[in-house]
Amino acid sequence: MRVIAGKFRSRPLRSLRGMDLRPTADRLRETLFNVLGAGNPAAFEDKVWLDLCAGTGAVGIEALSRGASKVYFVESSSAAASLIRQNLDSLGVAEGFEVLKDDVSRALHQLETRNVAADSIFLDPPYRMEKVYGQVLQLLSKSSLVTVETVVVVEHDKRFDPGDSFAPLLRYRKLEQGDAVLSFYRLTR
Repeated sequence: MRVIAGKFRSRPLRSLRGMDLRPTADRLRETLFNVLGAGNPAAFEDKVWLDLCAGTGAVGIEALSRGASKVYFVESSSAAASLIRQNLDSLGVAEGFEVLKDDVSRALHQLETRNVAADSIFLDPPYRMEKVYGQVLQLLSKSSLVTVETVVVVEHDKRFDPGDSFAPLLRYRKLEQGDAVLSFYRLTR
């Protein structure tokens, strides 16, 4: 696993053993950033990202590598939160991020009270935790973290569909790659 582009391009990232931590594949991450960037290399500069159920932190680190000003890594596992810090340390990243070792719903509430507004939110819980998708998307649909400009991207197994609508948060695009799917959501109001 490696960083795809930006200032940390081709630098390796570490992972943990076991199936609970399933890093977003390099190719899928590249597709994600190509879609969000739409050919604009400056598309990620000075943006705020939330990497929910962050695992290795690969998606948030990719955002930092491409110029994001702040990434909030939310991870409930102590081992994974420690791994995110190790990956950031190995790249020499000392600022522009915060690792929140907490449950997603509590972390979202904490960020709301701090008046954070996200440009991009990436949600990727372990595939077996299907209920988490709906719970988090429902929370985000009512959250001040999400503005009309925010894009919420959910990675999920192609055999599971988290749903089209968490009104006013609606899916506007679905992209399959192998066994994984990226679902893109935006507010409709």
